Amino acid sequence: LVYNSLSRRLSFSNITALAPMVRVGTLPMRLLALDYGADVVYCEELIDIKMAQCQRVENEVLQTVDFVAPDDRVMFRTCERERDRVVFQMGTADPDRALTVAKLVEKDVAAVDVNMGCPKEYSTKGGMGAALLSDPDKIEAILRKLVAGVSVPVTCKIRILPSLEETISLVQRIQKTGVTAVAVHGRFKEERPRHPVHCDYIQAVAQAVSIPIIANGGSLDLVKTNTDIEEFRKATGASSVMLARAAMWNPSVFSSQGLLPVETVMEEYLKYAIRYDNNAFNTKYCLCQMLRDKVESPLGKQVQAAQTNAEISEAYGLQEFYQQTQDQLQARRDALQSDSQPDRPVMDGDVTTMAVKFERREYPPQITPKMFLLEWSRKEKLEQPLYETVQRSQDRSFQSTVTVAEKKYRSTLWEKSKKFAEQAAAIVCLRVLGIPEGRIGEEDSGLVCKRKRQGRTNGRNFFFFQILIFGWALNSSFDA
Repeated sequence: LVYNSLSRRLSFSNITALAPMVRVGTLPMRLLALDYGADVVYCEELIDIKMAQCQRVENEVLQTVDFVAPDDRVMFRTCERERDRVVFQMGTADPDRALTVAKLVEKDVAAVDVNMGCPKEYSTKGGMGAALLSDPDKIEAILRKLVAGVSVPVTCKIRILPSLEETISLVQRIQKTGVTAVAVHGRFKEERPRHPVHCDYIQAVAQAVSIPIIANGGSLDLVKTNTDIEEFRKATGASSVMLARAAMWNPSVFSSQGLLPVETVMEEYLKYAIRYDNNAFNTKYCLCQMLRDKVESPLGKQVQAAQTNAEISEAYGLQEFYQQTQDQLQARRDALQSDSQPDRPVMDGDVTTMAVKFERREYPPQITPKMFLLEWSRKEKLEQPLYETVQRSQDRSFQSTVTVAEKKYRSTLWEKSKKFAEQAAAIVCLRVLGIPEGRIGEEDSGLVCKRKRQGRTNGRNFFFFQILIFGWALNSSFDA
């Protein structure tokens, strides 16, 4: 077992792990790797400064835990399915900040890892990543602080140093901090994937310490299929194996049943991306990595041109799955909002709010609350209503505030489109003011053409209504 239910601590002995990869190790890829047989999954490296600013949010719609930045970006998203298997990897060069982030996430992850191996500027700037390899005192300070400060296992991932002796000495020093395991990428920091992995270095390190060593760097040259994983383990003498590129190209490499067609894998990945509202550009990036040399194929070009998960779904013929998922999420969102929000006016600063949704089916064709509010404002010789709409990046829902007679009105419920959000704001205003809103069965108010409300289109009244609409369009104020 990789997870000891008695100690509640993840074990790193004899495991196969999805390596941390920037832009790849997000929730859909991690869940897919677990489905195919990975024992442990690492998230992409997340920088401590950015994470320290995040708030932990329980997303009841997606059934996830989100760590949300001040600009509403979701920096890290996880769920119950992976809680006992996911390792949170951070980029850090500061012991106190590292501990702050680790304590923020420790209840939602199985372990915390410090990146000490990434050679790219994204990671090395500020002394993080592979830059830490030249500062063993700081390495020790960070790891000791984490080991003493959190309840979950602490690990780190390094690259090998210029000499075998230096590498062994560093890992022995790391072991003394109390970490649970060390992942060793068998390349020097200046080497890239085209360079062969140094299995002899990993083997020597594994023999020199008692904690589990996780071998990394064997993709392409040594690991192409699942059966190669064990060969790489034996070649390095390591306790465990961590896969990056081989898993990025086809995460079914973790399956003991053998590789699946990449087309099947991509569809399964996309379903997770849709289910968990993954950022569309991240979804696109991961799919393009799986396409590899087919990225310029008709499918690849369609994926590259897509701007939303809906458009990506069309490329894979998953429109029905996408729509069904959106309907399920919206139903869950509506149920949660209606259960938690009052249906009476409440002041939020200078804005009057109510829990109101715009239901199109409750109104006759081409009749909307916005039309009624506009006509009432004209009748009262007021300036036309002014709508200000914002979009929430967390789930891309919309919320609108309408200003009428210098007073503001807003629905507390978020809508799936800008138009619906504006209609909901109009409803709040109309209801607070006691003005008809045009619903089916509502007594006629005379604010909008009666014959239009009833759907009758004979003679002069229809012609008059068409002129009225044309006039509204000229004034840029009509919006059904």
